[in-house]
Amino acid sequence: MGISRDHWHKRRKTGGKRKPIRKKRKFELGRPAANTKIGPQRIHTVRTRGGNKKYRALRLDHGNFAWASEHCTRRTRIVDTVYNASNNELVRTKTLVKNGIVLIDATPFRQWYEAHYALPLGRKKGAKLTEAEDAI
Repeated sequence: MGISRDHWHKRRKTGGKRKPIRKKRKFELGRPAANTKIGPQRIHTVRTRGGNKKYRALRLDHGNFAWASEHCTRRTRIVDTVYNASNNELVRTKTLVKNGIVLIDATPFRQWYEAHYALPLGRKKGAKLTEAEDAI
């Protein structure tokens, strides 16, 4: 049994059974989920219809993230999977999926903020600035 993206194995809207009209075809092919984990980058290519390619990420450690309110996008390191509404198992196994909440390295965003606004970010109020920060 392969993974197929057909609809003729399902029941009709009325609840009746459909008769199979043919065998499975290559264009109805489905593929197993990538289950992308956090780790050193490992990407496989998959041949698709027409000889085109898809890229299947098996492990990733970097991603492109946006700070929407500041209109700033940077490539940064993914540290951990924190929350997933669909399944806690995905958090435990550190699986990366769409709409999962991840912890990232904030350094590129902090550098951009400090360069753009000339203000230190992530410091406690009233804390003394170091000599290097004071020079800015």
